[in-house]
Amino acid sequence: MELTVNGATTYCYTGGKAFDPAKPTVVFIHGVLNDHSVWILQSRYLANHGFNVLAVDLPGHCRSAGEAPSTVEEAADFIGALLDAAGVQKAALVGHSWGSLIAMEAAARLKERVTHTVLVGTAFPMKVSPALIEASLNEPEKALTMVNVFSRSTLAAPPSALGPGTWVYGAGMALGRRVLRSNPKVNVFHRGFVACDRYAGGEAAMAALTCPVLFLLGGLDQMTQPKAAQGLIKTSQAAGKTVQVVTLPVGHHQMTETPDLTLFAIRDFLKR
Repeated sequence: MELTVNGATTYCYTGGKAFDPAKPTVVFIHGVLNDHSVWILQSRYLANHGFNVLAVDLPGHCRSAGEAPSTVEEAADFIGALLDAAGVQKAALVGHSWGSLIAMEAAARLKERVTHTVLVGTAFPMKVSPALIEASLNEPEKALTMVNVFSRSTLAAPPSALGPGTWVYGAGMALGRRVLRSNPKVNVFHRGFVACDRYAGGEAAMAALTCPVLFLLGGLDQMTQPKAAQGLIKTSQAAGKTVQVVTLPVGHHQMTETPDLTLFAIRDFLKR
């Protein structure tokens, strides 16, 4: 599905189903150097079980035109514009890593327009090592290798993810190269990492949310360790939010390493 958002063509994967205004909508937001495809199982299931799905390629990434966001706040404003372009009054937001910060900031800004917020592999502050930021700019292949080593707790996905025996490390490398090369004008790898590293509004955004929040964390996550999400969890609890925390025995890519458990956690939360 293609929409015009802020004057630029934006691609959203809909799970193979036509958009139906009568159904509830879920927006999936990817992380740095990813695209809509990282949500393939979760988005397709929900699209076939009563939801509209908009798994977006962020601006300047793969099939979406426009200027790639340089801050979390810019990306959050884009999510609001996306809902307007799709004619969606209310939606749930599901974000992974950088996408989790975008989802949280967007939910804080959109208030009652957001029914649920799911933060997958989140942390605040989401600091990125200076070595990784530098490598993403000057040696992106080296940085991509580092990220895919740190992100994974398994080398082969379970059958329900990408097919039996899929080499998830190789798939992650291929996806990262494709996303990076999709935008010859901007290094979206470096820009995304800087946006994560500099984002300072996490606690204020969490306090401003008006919807239930699911923290979906990886117990073996080396990119956004579970302990780095505890501040947000405490802030949400102190503000009286409806909060659920699910920790899975995997690394940073819950969507492919435990696709079923990740799906079931999101599905059950959205039913609340």
